[in-house]
Amino acid sequence: MSEANNDTGEHAAKRTSTRHTCRRCDREQGLVGKYDINLCRQCFREVARDMGFEKYS
Repeated sequence: MSEANNDTGEHAAKRTSTRHTCRRCDREQGLVGKYDINLCRQCFREVARDMGFEKYS
């Protein structure tokens, strides 16, 4: 057995099974997780200005 398949190593504690989803539409792909926003990119585009984000250029 190689170390890459070993689940008891130092990296085992870093793994989580939490699946993040969009707060508005429950989509799992394309999430904007920075600043704990947890919105998919489509929903983020719709509400970004209301949240205080500004579009430059």
